[in-house]
Amino acid sequence: MVSVRSVSISPSSLTPSDLPWIIEHREDRCTLCGNCTAVCPKGAIRLAHMRQRMPKLDVFNKKRGNDYRTFTGIRQETDSAKLCIGCGMCSMVCPNEAITPVPGTNENRTLFFENRKGEPMKRGGRRNATGPTLLDRIMFHRISMLTDPALDAGRHEFATTTTLGRVLSPEEFLERTVNGGWIPPTREIFPFVIGSMSFGALSPNMWLGLLQGVAYCNEVLGIPVVMCTGEGGCPPWILRSKYLKYIILQIASGYFGWDEIIRAIPEMQCYPAAIEIKYGQGAKPGDGGLLMWHKVSKLIARLRGVPEGVDLPSPPVHQTLYSIEESVMKMMQTLSTAFNHQVPVYPKISASTSAKSVLNNLVRNPYAAGLMIDGIDGGTGAAYNVSMDATGHPVASCVRDCYLDLVKQGKQNEIPIFAAGGIGKNGNVAQNGMAMVMLGASGVHIGKYIMQAAAGCLGNEKNRCNVCNLGICPKGITSQNPKLYRRLDPDKVAERVSDVFMSINTEVKKIMAPLGRSQSLPIGMSDAIGIADQAAADRLHIQYIC
Repeated sequence: MVSVRSVSISPSSLTPSDLPWIIEHREDRCTLCGNCTAVCPKGAIRLAHMRQRMPKLDVFNKKRGNDYRTFTGIRQETDSAKLCIGCGMCSMVCPNEAITPVPGTNENRTLFFENRKGEPMKRGGRRNATGPTLLDRIMFHRISMLTDPALDAGRHEFATTTTLGRVLSPEEFLERTVNGGWIPPTREIFPFVIGSMSFGALSPNMWLGLLQGVAYCNEVLGIPVVMCTGEGGCPPWILRSKYLKYIILQIASGYFGWDEIIRAIPEMQCYPAAIEIKYGQGAKPGDGGLLMWHKVSKLIARLRGVPEGVDLPSPPVHQTLYSIEESVMKMMQTLSTAFNHQVPVYPKISASTSAKSVLNNLVRNPYAAGLMIDGIDGGTGAAYNVSMDATGHPVASCVRDCYLDLVKQGKQNEIPIFAAGGIGKNGNVAQNGMAMVMLGASGVHIGKYIMQAAAGCLGNEKNRCNVCNLGICPKGITSQNPKLYRRLDPDKVAERVSDVFMSINTEVKKIMAPLGRSQSLPIGMSDAIGIADQAAADRLHIQYIC
């Protein structure tokens, strides 16, 4: 009778064929250098001493036997805590192309074992789309030819900036100028903003690379790009440097990092580009943010004023505020006063059917510099799958509803709307962004696209990698472990950031030129876009074309 050890087979036992990613290893090429096992962030593979039976047949004596050989080789772990994430770091460092992860073709049985100890699956990073998104399918079909000639995108000057901040009507501006009244602060910025990814969610090298790239775009290329800090503030030296003018400081419900910001105000060489007050995230509306303890390093703990190595959850709402009306009265006025009424202050909310109510409250208050709407496709560092997949509102229809509401009030040119969530989800960032602009947005925030384009983020729709929240990012983009983030060269990130924004700038001109527009962005120019989907066309109030 053969006994089976209980430690080897249990209700949660998996075989390699059950896994979403399977390691293919060629023993004939492997030199056992150990590079692959050393670089694997999940510990999904290990060097193992194995014994292999070699059948032996003696034809002349008509006998069968066995020889055995022992060797060292690569074994894949089947423990659900050590599953391969398909990042491919092993194949990148292998000198002999002896190993690579491949997608499993079997049913992904790991989905049944993810919920351990009552804690559903969290993941970092938003999946890419499996096909063209709504924004990908929008076409720019109004081409100027004779009466309103098209422009040559390579030889004409284009104004590709947008306004961040409250814009007064001509009559009100003239009246306040003559009478010496207060004029709300504004900023001329590039309409593609690097979205809120905090110093903590991103590694020090990644964050520094983004800042270097943004500074280069502004000071050398003349493209006024700005980036948002996300919750958690930024390093103190940045708050006291001239680079602060390229940064939007975010204050969220956890108020992490704001002690450092308040202390730095008297010593600031310049003011930030804007202040963003976060009320919600598109990927998990009604839920607070979370920086898991894996990523709360000594540096992050000091900046945020918390103990090292503890989870940092943000409350779902600002606990000192009851409503958006109270926020406008309290927080926006307070922050405007703190920066001498010279910095635009605006809220960030989750896309929802109540977004118009928020916007209408902001329209009536002069301290509101705009509204940022984050849709369901927004990326996030740590959220439950059910929140990302089933909770929220698409950003395109929400922004369109808000813009049309402003049009009815005659305020569409006064308070800007910024959009985020799914911009560049399939890589078509300029097309998606300009489609949002023509639906009524003054600009868009992009996050995951920058991570993929500037730093080589590996996450994709097949659940490849996507461990941003665990602090084991194989590229070093979202890790606080020095052994990992030192893999990332900030100078190379900065170089790629500048390349990305030069490309976006060129593509924006290529879209504006056929429309005959060169002096301003075509904000709300919905007669220039159409879609081959009757239902979408009716919902967005744009033309149906086929």
